[in-house]
This record gives sequence, structure tokens and C-alpha cells, in this order.
Amino acid sequence: MGEISTYDPNFKYDVAAQPGGEHIKACFSCGTCTAGCPVTEVDERYSPRKIIRQVLFGQREAVLSSELLWYCETCYACSAYCPQNVKFGDVMRALREMAVAEGYVRREFLQRVHNVDRLAHAIRLDLVRAALETWEEPEPASLAPAGEAVRAKIDATRV
Repeated sequence: MGEISTYDPNFKYDVAAQPGGEHIKACFSCGTCTAGCPVTEVDERYSPRKIIRQVLFGQREAVLSSELLWYCETCYACSAYCPQNVKFGDVMRALREMAVAEGYVRREFLQRVHNVDRLAHAIRLDLVRAALETWEEPEPASLAPAGEAVRAKIDATRV
């Protein structure tokens, strides 16, 4: 999506009024959230710092209509690094709720994302269990034994 430059001076206050968005105005855009984010490792377009700056600069439509809003895994790795205690995962949840409330996406899509999150966490647990089965081995072992459990979870899920 292209950049949308409409300015809404109340956007950051609206986000701060949402459950989870309370600390957004404390951010001073240091970028440590982005440095700790696993999503940035797989998609260079994704940047928690940029999203927060867009919120602080009043770019309501650009933020709430962006597909990148949905990339956050809400793993809270960013929160561990934030010197201002801005819980970016909570901010993202607030922004997603706002995107639904303001008609940028349907509530059903938000539920699908919640289902994806639950599935991803369940699959991660299966993969960790498979890794633990070989934790004493000196070389990394294959995670293929977890494949059947992972496939069954994917097949049983309607996202």
C-alpha cells in the first residue's frame, strides 16, 4: 500500500485512550523495539518503530489500513527492550481493535488472526517438544518428527 499522509492530531490520544495503548505517548522512537522484533528478521518492511512514529505523527489512516498492522506476533520481545515500558504488543492489539471499530477490517478477520496466533503457539510448542527430545545430542537434530503433530493441527484448524 502507498503512503497515506492524512494528518490526525488526535490519533495518539485516541490510541492512548484504548486498553493497551496507554503508554504510546511515552515512546521517544529509540528503535530498540524493532531491534528485538523477530518479525523484522523475516520481513524488512515491518518496523514497530515506524508504526509508533506514524501513530505519534497522526497518520491514522496509514496505520489502520496497513497490512503490516497484522504482522505483529504479540510475542512481547519488543517490550523486554523498551526503556519507556511501551508494551508494543498491547499497542498493536489496541490498533487492531481500532481498525475493526473504524471499518478498515471486519471483526471476522480479527478473529481469524486470533486463530492464527493460537495455532502458531501450538505449533511452536510441538516443535520445541521435538527439539527437547534430542537436547543432549551435540548436533542439531531434525524437527521432522514434529511434522505429523504440526500437520494434524493445521488440518484441524479452519482459519
